[in-house]
Amino acid sequence: MTDNNENDSGEPQQRKPLSLNRNLGSGVVRQSFSHGRSKTVVVEVKKKRGLDAPKSAGTDNASPKPSFVPTTTLRVNTAAAPVAREAVPDTSQAMHGLSQSEMRARQGALERAQEAETQRQERERREREARAAREELDAQRRQEQERLQKLEQERLEREREESSDNDEASTAKTAKPAYEPKGLDVRPTADAEIEDEGEAEEISETTEEGEDLLSELGGRVKKQKQQVLKIVPVARTKNAPQRRSGRLTITAALEDGGDRQRSLASVRRAREKERERRMGKQEPLRQSREVTIPEAITVADLANRMAERLTDVVKYLMKQGQMLKGNDVLDADTAELIATDFGHVAKRVAESDVEIGLEGVVDTDTNQQPRPPVVTIMGHVDHGKTSLLDAIRQADVVSGEAGGITQHIGAYQVRLPSGEKVTFLDTPGHAAFSAMRSRGAKVTDIVVLVVAADDGVMPQTIEAINHAKAANVPMIVAVNKIDKPSADASKVLSELLQYEVVTEEFGGDVLAVQVSALKKTGLDKLLETIMLQAEVLELGANPNRSAEGIVIEAKLDKGRGPIATVLVQRGTMKRGDIIVAGSQWGRVRVMSDERGQALEEAGPSQPVEVLGLDGAPEPGDQLVVVENEARAREVTDYRVRMRRDKAVVRQSARTGLETMLARIKDQKIKEFPFIVKSDVQGSAEAISASVSKLATEEVLGRVIHQGVGGITESDVSLAKSAGAVILAFNVRAGKPVRDLAEAEGVEIRYYSIIYNLIDDVKDILSGLLEPEHKETFIGYAQVLQVFNITKVGKIAGCKVTEGNIKRGCGVRLLRDDVVIHEGKLSTLKRFKDEVSEVNPGQECGMGFTDYQDIREGDQIECFEVEIIKRSL
Repeated sequence: MTDNNENDSGEPQQRKPLSLNRNLGSGVVRQSFSHGRSKTVVVEVKKKRGLDAPKSAGTDNASPKPSFVPTTTLRVNTAAAPVAREAVPDTSQAMHGLSQSEMRARQGALERAQEAETQRQERERREREARAAREELDAQRRQEQERLQKLEQERLEREREESSDNDEASTAKTAKPAYEPKGLDVRPTADAEIEDEGEAEEISETTEEGEDLLSELGGRVKKQKQQVLKIVPVARTKNAPQRRSGRLTITAALEDGGDRQRSLASVRRAREKERERRMGKQEPLRQSREVTIPEAITVADLANRMAERLTDVVKYLMKQGQMLKGNDVLDADTAELIATDFGHVAKRVAESDVEIGLEGVVDTDTNQQPRPPVVTIMGHVDHGKTSLLDAIRQADVVSGEAGGITQHIGAYQVRLPSGEKVTFLDTPGHAAFSAMRSRGAKVTDIVVLVVAADDGVMPQTIEAINHAKAANVPMIVAVNKIDKPSADASKVLSELLQYEVVTEEFGGDVLAVQVSALKKTGLDKLLETIMLQAEVLELGANPNRSAEGIVIEAKLDKGRGPIATVLVQRGTMKRGDIIVAGSQWGRVRVMSDERGQALEEAGPSQPVEVLGLDGAPEPGDQLVVVENEARAREVTDYRVRMRRDKAVVRQSARTGLETMLARIKDQKIKEFPFIVKSDVQGSAEAISASVSKLATEEVLGRVIHQGVGGITESDVSLAKSAGAVILAFNVRAGKPVRDLAEAEGVEIRYYSIIYNLIDDVKDILSGLLEPEHKETFIGYAQVLQVFNITKVGKIAGCKVTEGNIKRGCGVRLLRDDVVIHEGKLSTLKRFKDEVSEVNPGQECGMGFTDYQDIREGDQIECFEVEIIKRSL
């Protein structure tokens, strides 16, 4: 192709056809561009073999036209001048000289052109259908708008007729619909423009396809410009208000405010207000709710539970004279008054309600089954309680106890030859374990009071009797050690009469059995008596329910963690149950009996060791099985919070600044801190109680921390900061902890017998006591003459009238029987020599330490002070 200017030459210059055969028919197409440029395109006409040749038409001056021109190109310029047709050579001449590849290429181009034409026709059909649907929807929309306009006009007419007030009439007159449909015009709309634009895009796309096709055929066809459809704006009525265009500014609103119309929403609001004014606005009814009010609640939480706005509640409180914010805390009474005044129903709940229903329902007689009795063996220390239990169990526990005394509760279950089971609790007899004995008496069914036949009734025997009476449990007296020569069982039974323990021999209802744990005599009769008493009590429990029990003892094992000895009282505890014991909770991972055998479940009256708690509970804590972990956490969190609050109250009451200063000033109390670490919780509790009992008006032993398990570095750090001594009972410290304690200067004392520990604590507290000063009179001396010696001072020349005078003794100077001075004798001379003692009737010289006011006739009293160490 070449670009030519029509002004330069009238005839277009032709180039050779793009073909191997120059004798084929060809056509010329001229394309015009801007700035006077033009382009002449030579189109070679080819015809596929087997097709009919087109008829020739036109003049000699007309440009040749290809045998096939896509319909898309013909559609571009339908109004253009007709293109002359030229005769096409015959088929044999047209196909002469074409290769097979050219034939295939031209055949493919023809097929693509036909496919493009088919797609174009399909698109046109779909567009016609869519256009018809849009026109139908537009017609329906116009009809609906006309109907709504008529209805709005009729309604305005009715309101205008009903209104009698001038203001209302003016309001109704100015009220116009926010949108009024204008006169409809059949001229092209925006939709038509969009459709035309779509058609133009399709035309351009089709043209491009045609150009690609023509390029394959060997040339291009000149396009004719399309006629653009212009949108004629809808004619408006003269003086009709025009719609605002652009953003609304303050200036524009103020300038043409008179021309603006009220919106439809504004008119509706005005009508609504007028209707409410006529009918009388009614206050909406408040919905009454049940508001749960705890012991303390914030203002925001109360408003949320009442479903009221926080500002309304704050305004109410301000009217009542309370300036409060949303985060301020209200007490339950105030919150209840507020909820009542707002029309709600207040429901008071306490924080302790989380424990309601924790222990389950009470069992009835119908679902109870017989259970083994729980027997607690009590008595004075070294009266043979553990030996008696060993004889019954055919075991040797006493040899494993330090010092031969029991220092924690042991729980055992014994199977009798008859097949029946009995659960025994062995309690300590030492005075320090009073709390353990009290717990043992509370959980037991029968108390066996062991009294040595040679010792008789002792202090802890009396205490055991009181515990049994307080727990209201039956008692069986076991007179032990009857094999000794000095044993007197009748004397023991007579002594028990003083404490209202009347045996059957004296007409009472208390059973008494004489036994010997060493010789194992009388044990069968004791067991028979226990079973007889249990049969009278008719003991029973429901095993088909969630388990409940009590913690007998707890300890912290280094390898297994917290271990609790539990006595199941009701229900059956199974492995995997979620349990709560005091302020600790966990899942039962392992259960074992006193012999170490693993158990899958434990029934009523069975003692077991439980592993799985997150901490060591306190002895005496109630153990229950709960349904899920959330319930367990809720209960333990509440108990931990209550225990912390009580500890803070006790600490503030004990260590209040004013109280402490007053006690230190008046009584000069000295405190010594201790840290107690024990193998089991009960022993730590007993040690702490014993240390507290040693307090006097001058000294006080204070346990700042007690725990279970070995000594840790945190214990050493606490002892260092508080200046405390660590009392380790049946526990040890590792090498790193010992090295740290030695470096920090912290003393760790190890014990295995509790009375040795108590004796040492007693000695420590005794060392804090002020020693006692005892004054002893030794003699009198009369001042005969006073000598004034240079560089020495005044020396009193005296005569010993009574007793002896010793150098360094204490002296008092008496003048007219009134003590003038009390001090020490610094100088004692006889003639010119220093002497240590002057006998009665002899004369001597005396000098006082830091005192010179000595006169003739004064009397000197001499005495010695003896320092006596005190103890608790």
